[in-house]
Amino acid sequence: MLKAPLSSIPDSELIALRALLRVEMRRRGIADNVGAVGEQLAIEHFKKTSGLPKLQLAPPGTKNVDALSRNGDRFSIKTVCEGSKTGTIYPDSDDETRQLFECILIVLLDKDWSLKAIYQFSWSQFVESRSWDKRMNAWYLAVSRRTLEASVAVFST
Repeated sequence: MLKAPLSSIPDSELIALRALLRVEMRRRGIADNVGAVGEQLAIEHFKKTSGLPKLQLAPPGTKNVDALSRNGDRFSIKTVCEGSKTGTIYPDSDDETRQLFECILIVLLDKDWSLKAIYQFSWSQFVESRSWDKRMNAWYLAVSRRTLEASVAVFST
């Protein structure tokens, strides 16, 4: 553990430390951004919780799908740490009504990136709750009481 508080480290050394940490975390295969950490925590929670499907990461580059269940269900995972809405979900360019996944998970993290909650929406719940981002030409879910009440709380602290 660090002996000195982070506030005592000069900015240039803090930046160098961050770069070194990122290189080492990537070498070890440890998630190093909010989205990847949320995916990892959600998949781990689903694996260890009886009654939930066992998930595994989807192949890299799979559009709108981050994890797959053993029986082939597609899961989109959106992680929120400090914001009030999820990242975007782009509609199919050929068929805007096409179902993109079976479930979407909103993973909420505390400021220290620890797991705070996981909310699950079916495709139909997503369609009922989604909002359109005109700038991004894509859908998102608001992280609001009203939206989250339309989901199933899979985990909450």
